[in-house]
Amino acid sequence: MSNLSKIALIKEMIDSAEASLRGAKQLLSEFTGEGGGAQIRSNFARAASKLDTSYDEGGKIIEGIFDGKSMIGPDKREYPIPANYASKSKLVPGDVMKLTVAPDGGFTYKQIGPVERKRVVGPLTSEDGQYKVIAAGRAYKVLLASITFYRAEPGDEVVLLVPASGESEWGAIDNVIPRLQAEVEAEEKIISESKKAANAISFEDDDDSFTISEEKPKKRAPRKKKEED
Repeated sequence: MSNLSKIALIKEMIDSAEASLRGAKQLLSEFTGEGGGAQIRSNFARAASKLDTSYDEGGKIIEGIFDGKSMIGPDKREYPIPANYASKSKLVPGDVMKLTVAPDGGFTYKQIGPVERKRVVGPLTSEDGQYKVIAAGRAYKVLLASITFYRAEPGDEVVLLVPASGESEWGAIDNVIPRLQAEVEAEEKIISESKKAANAISFEDDDDSFTISEEKPKKRAPRKKKEED
């Protein structure tokens, strides 16, 4: 192996180790409750506290930070963002939003400061009703509205938009790469063959063999009554 090949292999091993370490840290924070999501939300709230709240003829205007599901305002309150809007607009945690609250109570959102993004790719999984994409050594949550819109299924490869820097619990689905039909058919074939194998048990001993199956016994023909003398 040449020196260049060894260097490339070492870099690949380092990248893999770093990804594993990030994943382990995330799992640890989820178990202990330290850091992780709570710390990320705290960072968003700190950034939102520097934003403005004002009034004009259109109503009350509140600026805030998108955290993956809602907008965190300067008052640290969470303002609900419709999942369909967040999914369609491909909002990414850290985006600066503007909420206009009309005199009649209507909410209108607008993205005014998109955070720098990067793309990561990984398989879609589902755990306890929450869809996640495993990519770059992390498990990113995704909105159900995005899953429905793209008709994604567990096992599909998902192209995800996430913040270019910093930590994030959530990502925005940019595209979905469905599993190849050949893979789906191969899985169905394996399941079908497994079911057939479960219905028949074969024993082999040298050249002699016999099979025990679950065939139902044949009904005997009714006996003829003896003719009376």
